Amino acid sequence: MTAAESGSAGGDAPKSEGSRSNGSGKGRAAATEAPTGEAVLQPERLDFTRMVPTDRPRAQSMQGFDPIYTDIVDYIIRCTHRIWDERDVGLIYTHYTHNCVVYSSTGTVYNREDVVQNTIQRLCMLPERRGMATHVIWGGNDREGFYTSHLVTGSGRHTQPGPWGKPTGRTFVARTIADCMVFENMIYREWLVVDAMAQLQQVGVDVQAFAENMAQTYFDKGLLTLDIGETRRLIGQYPPEAEADTSIATTDLERETLEWMHAVHNQRMFGRIKDVYAPTVQWHGPLMKELYGIASVMHQTVGLYGSIPDGAFMPQHICSVPSDEGGTKVAVRWLIEGHHLGWGILDSLGAPTGKRVQVMGMTHFHYKNGRIVDEWTNYDELSILMQVKLAQMADRPSAVLADI
Repeated sequence: MTAAESGSAGGDAPKSEGSRSNGSGKGRAAATEAPTGEAVLQPERLDFTRMVPTDRPRAQSMQGFDPIYTDIVDYIIRCTHRIWDERDVGLIYTHYTHNCVVYSSTGTVYNREDVVQNTIQRLCMLPERRGMATHVIWGGNDREGFYTSHLVTGSGRHTQPGPWGKPTGRTFVARTIADCMVFENMIYREWLVVDAMAQLQQVGVDVQAFAENMAQTYFDKGLLTLDIGETRRLIGQYPPEAEADTSIATTDLERETLEWMHAVHNQRMFGRIKDVYAPTVQWHGPLMKELYGIASVMHQTVGLYGSIPDGAFMPQHICSVPSDEGGTKVAVRWLIEGHHLGWGILDSLGAPTGKRVQVMGMTHFHYKNGRIVDEWTNYDELSILMQVKLAQMADRPSAVLADI
């Protein structure tokens, strides 16, 4: 669910080897039907009306969930539509805990009421926006809790005043990935990456001024960028760790994914990309980039570390599901921490500033026949630009704090 496109951090969700197993259970409002053996829904090839059926029996145990939901994918897609498209914003009170935490690349929300208010503000500014589920990759179960990674392609038009300023009337298309931890119908923790830079560029907003205003808001609250120095990718004069930490993986493919990502991102063995990706790979990235081939994947990967050459890559969560299209889809939530020390693909940052930045990102891979045929990666360049500007504000002579 993308209930509050506003709020960065990491954490892990409860998972188990039996995360896709079915069981029996009782529903939240009434007895829940026992699973019928139907497969959990996948949105890639289904029209929306087939993703939210009214007469479908339960496909998996959903103890504690509202009877309307037949499986965890139905839950995350249907409740998102009910809140955003059907305008039943009050469902947030029955779908989020009062003390939910929503981490995003531009800030953190710490309670349900702020989620409600942020949702209303978003609906006021972009009443025509529609968020279409591209896919949902999930893990867990109703006993230990579910984890969902929900990729949404949102389109709309900037028609009303709001945080973006005076309406421009222009249209936009951008991707969002929301990772949610869910227990008994309630989302209690969420990580949200909205490609806000893509949205603002398409509707004609001055992104430099917008990021400056965002940074000023944080600066005025005393929320400054914390630069703790080294990223620990390299310990002293040693090379990067030889082995990846695969403790968050629960399948062989998840472990293999973490291993090659460590080699590429931390050991800088960019040549491994040719061994992992299919020659026909399609890469769907930030700023609505649609690129093809191994050279494109390599260019985007090298280019990111060109901008943040000391960046340390840290996977935070991984889960996977078999795909109706064949093969397996894998979702990875990750962070990169480092400094803006070079020139790369983050054009908006300009000349290297040396400022500490954190990139909160999420990636969905589609593996077929042992190779990646599609990758969807989302991070928000606007949040990185805002961090640089916030750090620069602290450098100003007027920013010296008075003695208390």
